[in-house]
This record gives sequence, structure tokens and C-alpha cells, in this order.
Amino acid sequence: MALPVLTVVIASTRPGRAGLPIGTWFADLVKEREDYELQLVDLAELDLPFLAEPHHPRLRQYTLDSTWAWSKQVLAGDAVVVVTPEYNYGYPATVKNAIDTLSQEWAHLPVGFVSYGGIAAGTRAVQQLKQVVTTLKMVPVFGSVNIAFHAQHIAEGVFTSPKARPRLPARCWTRCRR
Repeated sequence: MALPVLTVVIASTRPGRAGLPIGTWFADLVKEREDYELQLVDLAELDLPFLAEPHHPRLRQYTLDSTWAWSKQVLAGDAVVVVTPEYNYGYPATVKNAIDTLSQEWAHLPVGFVSYGGIAAGTRAVQQLKQVVTTLKMVPVFGSVNIAFHAQHIAEGVFTSPKARPRLPARCWTRCRR
């Protein structure tokens, strides 16, 4: 039996971003598990154009190779964790673009969040994202990992967790279609 695939999406694309060390830290935790396979997607590397498809995503009539690649990555996963910063009380446009580029691929996909920011630790970004993902029939399945004052825990491009490690849920939370 194939192991469930957990897709970890690093959402920030800014130069010098904290998302890469935080996303790498979380991905390393997933790699330690023997009951998951990891698929790491860095939106900076994926480089999706901003709403560039001419057809509505619900039709899946994609014209761009980058959209087809993104679609295949989402469909390959059994669950997704979005690693996102909070920018000005919200989530970055790169996350919204990545979500809105697709449609049907998201249905019934369990989703979790690792957020980071200042004192609010990205909680407002996650709160907004939950409204978006549930509209696409995604299922938020476990509490978020929220990292406050994240910058003080990054040295030389490496994030070191300030607290106990997050607990990943049991295998029973995988996508319904399998």
C-alpha cells in the first residue's frame, strides 16, 4: 500500500523570506515520519503567472505548462500544509494566486497551516485562508502551527523551533478519493 503524500507548500516568494527556513523545518519533521511521503512545493520555484489562464479553472482547460504542473502536484497529494506569513493582517497574494489558479483539484483535500508573523503569529492569515479553502471544498483538519516573532528563531537561514515540535495527525486524515 502506498504511503499518503503530504504536500507542503511554501507560500512566500519574497527575497530573503522566512518561509523557506520555516517550510524546510516543517518538511524535515515530515521526513522523520515513516507513514508519510513528502512533496515540497516552493511557490517561488513554481513561478505561477498571476491569473494568466484564459478559461475559468473549473473547466480544467489549462493552456500553460506551469498550471498543468501545479495541477499534477496538487492531485498527487493526499493532504496539504500551507506555510504562510501574515502580511498586513492577511495572507500573501502568491497563496491566493496558487489557490485560484486551480479549482477541482482542491475538492475534499485536507489542509493544515503553519503560519508565522509578529505577535499574532500569522493567525489572521490562517483565519482568512480557512474561509477561502472551505469554499473550494477543502477540509481544515487540525489546529495550525503558529509561530510568533519568527525572525528571532532564524539564524544563517535555518529556523530553530522555539517550542515543542508540532504533532502531525494520524494517517486517517487523507483525501477521500483514495
